[in-house]
Amino acid sequence: MEDKIETADKKVLVDIVKLAQKRGLKGKLGGWKEFLNNYDKKFGAGLSDPSKRSHEILAAFLNTFSKTEDLKFFDNIMRHHSNQYTLERLKDKSHDSPEQRLVQLTLEHPLYPLDYSFSSIDEGWIVINLKNKPKVMNSTAMVAVDCEMVLCEEGTEALVKVCVVDHNLEVKLNELVKPDKAIVDFRTEITGVSSQDLKEVTCSLADIQKSMKKLLSNGTILVGHSLHNDLNVLKLDYVRVVDTSYIFQSLDGSIHRRPSLNRLCQVVLGHEVRDNGAPHNCLDDARAAMNLVLAKIKHGVDREFPIPLVQEHVPEGEMAKLLLHKIPNTVNNETLHKILPGDFKIEVKPSRKGQGEHYTALAIFKNPQEADAAYENVQGSQLKDTSGLPQKRISFRLSSGMTVNLYVRKMATNEPNDRTSSKRALQMDEEVDVSKKAKMDQKIEEDAPTSFDKSDTETHSKEIEELNQRLKQSELEIESLRKQLTQKDYEISMLHKLVSSLRKRKYKV
Repeated sequence: MEDKIETADKKVLVDIVKLAQKRGLKGKLGGWKEFLNNYDKKFGAGLSDPSKRSHEILAAFLNTFSKTEDLKFFDNIMRHHSNQYTLERLKDKSHDSPEQRLVQLTLEHPLYPLDYSFSSIDEGWIVINLKNKPKVMNSTAMVAVDCEMVLCEEGTEALVKVCVVDHNLEVKLNELVKPDKAIVDFRTEITGVSSQDLKEVTCSLADIQKSMKKLLSNGTILVGHSLHNDLNVLKLDYVRVVDTSYIFQSLDGSIHRRPSLNRLCQVVLGHEVRDNGAPHNCLDDARAAMNLVLAKIKHGVDREFPIPLVQEHVPEGEMAKLLLHKIPNTVNNETLHKILPGDFKIEVKPSRKGQGEHYTALAIFKNPQEADAAYENVQGSQLKDTSGLPQKRISFRLSSGMTVNLYVRKMATNEPNDRTSSKRALQMDEEVDVSKKAKMDQKIEEDAPTSFDKSDTETHSKEIEELNQRLKQSELEIESLRKQLTQKDYEISMLHKLVSSLRKRKYKV
């Protein structure tokens, strides 16, 4: 590790030191500021910004760590940076094969930075780096993956089954996985997995990660539909990927309209993945994704293969839900029940990177009629989201006196021309990312109309103006706090000098 640290770019070391500070990690000479006070007698911790320090000082601090878990954490950060560098090279690289071109098309897709922004430095993640060798970087070998997830405690999802096939559709991996958390919902009607199926299972996520690393270590291209969801639950960071939800385009050319796996198979392959209402079979889904890629290569990777999007049925169960999003973390379930009328249960959605101080939840009612009544009776500004679905912005005051907002949105409408799917309706924070949990009806297209009428534009303009005003106010408050902090630092400095002077006098006496 010492050699890696010494030869790493300064920006990588700065990132590691900042994250070590955030986690409160300490080496043999303590934390970052303690180290500076010992190592640098001239400036000490007075100049603690890692970006303002030299490569030598950063490396010296990191070399004071010896615990295995700390070094593994540092190594993961380095691997993450290496993958970002590889990603840029793959995007810029001229392709020598259709497979490489599909990787390039996936990485260049406008939604890639959003969907594939993983927390790969977090515990339990592995980062697979590619060796910078022509044989590895030009490999045309491909495997396709699909995963099934269960709902665990605290609203988190966990891997319960994974299947991988090669380009010949031969099975390379087909395993049930035992989550390390208590399962609250097996989603058997979707996953096809029950508690009975897991009784004798000993395979863990770590075991699957080792198998995946072995499959991908030589530059093998990983294929999947909305693949970022699979990588997220596998806790796997890898950049030679092909996402079938990216490489086929809808007729209107909108990047926000992603056909479902089942729809793609209907149009491209001439058959559905499964019968209506049948549980998912991730082996069938993995093979379907591989067949789609092979069909794209045969058709010509740069030739248009437009996918018509059609209206499909929205299950009644989805209509009985309301989506609550952009909920401030200070708002708890009790408060949600106070502001939203009716009898419902709250299901908190797993947090995604970038959500910051907000979260998303579902309000689940007994039937669609009660959900509609709750939406109609809740007090708020009537708006539409980026999908054209009706939603309301609710403003209310917390016990602390702070006024906050959240949004309540219908899952779908009953209008004949509405083409928005339940899968789309489950997306977080109005973004195009879709949880694999939403595989409840993969026959429904992730189809989001992008048109706005004049009133929508005016409403959004007002929202933007409000946000700008709040941002300016926040900047003024921050500047005021900075001035107060500077004053406090000065006062503390004067007190230190006074104490030092008094000590000297005491010693002289």
